Amino acid sequence: MTDSSAHPDEARAAPDPAEAPAEVSAAEQAKVAALVETLARESAENKDKLLRALAEMENMRRRTERAVADARDYGIAAFARDVLAVADNMDRSLKALDAELREKAEAGVKALLDGVELTERELLKVLEKHGVKKFEPQGEKFDPNFHQAMFELPDPSVPTGTIAQVVQAGYMIGERVLRPALVAVAKGGPKAAPATAPDAANANGNGPATDVGS
Repeated sequence: MTDSSAHPDEARAAPDPAEAPAEVSAAEQAKVAALVETLARESAENKDKLLRALAEMENMRRRTERAVADARDYGIAAFARDVLAVADNMDRSLKALDAELREKAEAGVKALLDGVELTERELLKVLEKHGVKKFEPQGEKFDPNFHQAMFELPDPSVPTGTIAQVVQAGYMIGERVLRPALVAVAKGGPKAAPATAPDAANANGNGPATDVGS
C-alpha cells in the first residue's frame, strides 16, 4: 500500500536522483582536466630537462674525445722540442765540414761523420714516427704561420717575400707548428701574388697550424 500520509512538502524537498550524478560528473571532469594539464606541463618540463642533459653529455663526450686526441697527438710536444736541440747540433756539425774537407779527412773521421749522419737520420725517423716532421721552405712564399723572418736579403731575381735562405729548419707536430722555420726573406724583386689558403696550407704539406704550447 502507498503511504498517503507523507507530507507534500517533504516529497518536493527530496533530491532528484537523476540530477546528482550530473553535478558530480562535472566536478570530476574539472579535476581530471586540471590534473591532465599539470601532468602535461610537468612532462614537457621533464622532457626539456632530459634533452638539455643529453646535449650536455654529448658536449662533454666530444670535449673528452678532443682532450684525449690532443693528449695523444701533442702530449710529447715539450719533450720533442727538447730533442730538436740534439738534431740541430748534429745538423750544424755536419754542415761545418764541406765536401772537400770530408774528402781529405782520414778514414776514422769519415767513419765518425757517417755515424753522425746515420744517427741524425734515425733521430728524424723516430720523431716522424711520433708525428714530428721537419720542413725547410726554401723558395716558398713567406708565411708567418709557419716561418719566422730573421733578416732580409736583396734579391731582384725572385719575388719580394720569397724565402731566400733557411737559417734553421722548422718542425710540425701533427697539424701544429712545433717550431717555426727561421728564414731570410728576399726583397727587391717583383711583388709576390697574395697567397691563397691552399698555398699556405701546402707550405709544408699540412693544413692551418698553430704553435704548440709547452
